[in-house]
Amino acid sequence: MAAELGDAIAVEADLAAPDAAARLLGAVERRLGPVDVLVNNAAHCESPDAFGSLTAGGLARHYAVNAVAPALLLDELARRERAAAVVNISTDAARAFPGQIGYGTSKAALEALTRAAALDLAPLVRVNAVAPGPVQTGWMDEETYARAREIVPLGRVGEPEDIAGAVVFLASRQARWITGQVIQVAGGHAL
Repeated sequence: MAAELGDAIAVEADLAAPDAAARLLGAVERRLGPVDVLVNNAAHCESPDAFGSLTAGGLARHYAVNAVAPALLLDELARRERAAAVVNISTDAARAFPGQIGYGTSKAALEALTRAAALDLAPLVRVNAVAPGPVQTGWMDEETYARAREIVPLGRVGEPEDIAGAVVFLASRQARWITGQVIQVAGGHAL
């Protein structure tokens, strides 16, 4: 990774652990200096995730990684009292999709956190989110891929670069007057 990205490091952390946020930001700062961009990209999604099969443990795991960990990372970043841009990665499932109760509602909580943090942390920290639609990252079999392509108005499944472009934009000075927004990057899916 460092060879491709230059000053990049990998820091392993279990985001469900209570001390993960402080350890993660501390490790990055020791190696690279102050954090000026934070992308909360980790996600937890498990099946079954529908009514009739929900468990307290499953819901807790969804919320721990998808909502609580980003909140704690934002809190750690706020303690630094430095200018920064934060991009949270949500999902179009936050708008309600069948069979995605824990995942969808925990990402909806992340979107609410995005708006609340944008108000609380302004003007030093801008906080936005990207909500991808179906993106082929290797998890779709041929049938799922074909079905996803059919329901996206732009007629194709997203690629990681589609999401990365939106994240880079929101983290950049080009977006310096944007905060508290959730940008759907979904080819028109879930309109």
